[in-house]
Amino acid sequence: MGIRTLIVMLVASILLIAFLALKPAYSLFLPGLLEGALLTAKITVLGCLLAVAMGVLAALGKLYGPAPIRWLANLYIEIFRGTSALVQLFWLFFVLPQFGISLEPFTVAVLGLGLNVGAYGAECVRGAVTSVARGQWEAATALNMTRAQMLRRIILPQAFIAMIPPWGNLFIELLKSTALVSLITLSDLAFKAQQMNQTTMKTIPIFTLVLLIYLAMSLVITIGMRYLEGRMSKGLARGRTV
Repeated sequence: MGIRTLIVMLVASILLIAFLALKPAYSLFLPGLLEGALLTAKITVLGCLLAVAMGVLAALGKLYGPAPIRWLANLYIEIFRGTSALVQLFWLFFVLPQFGISLEPFTVAVLGLGLNVGAYGAECVRGAVTSVARGQWEAATALNMTRAQMLRRIILPQAFIAMIPPWGNLFIELLKSTALVSLITLSDLAFKAQQMNQTTMKTIPIFTLVLLIYLAMSLVITIGMRYLEGRMSKGLARGRTV
């Protein structure tokens, strides 16, 4: 699906939300849902930043780090990929205080979801780096570059393009996983919807708005990643023709 079609879908979803907001049955719930959506957006953005940082560090550590770093990177990846995100959130929120470490619910949400998605992202980064043609490494070696210089100047810029589509999918998964944070006392979009539904039993208007809000947020992520992929691809193509 092209980026223009995605933009049309985003605009349509926003206009539909605005249209429904004019109806009394929907306007009653929209302010509270938007408040929850703002918290969801904050967790998503910060969680994505943490996931990218951890994914890149874990992948490079697994590929090129000394033995202790490789061991730690593998341990992190396998633990966070092999256990439930919900259990990880509960462990950070309920178990860490038993060891004298208490974290705010918002901090737990960002850490839990960011570390979980970062573990999956590490494999995306590793696959993208190893997919760069061997000739690129050999050319960089012939120019007497260090490994750090090779990665920064030659390998990662090319691997980055291959990482963008899977990272986009992971960011959307992180967005949807924010629904779990209601279980650690955060009033996110999903929690607000459940709370309103239990109070009013107006299921159709509440969850119609929630569906459209989640759709709009996921479309923003998809459009952003498609745009970034296009810009990076054009930049790499220009670099190859110089």
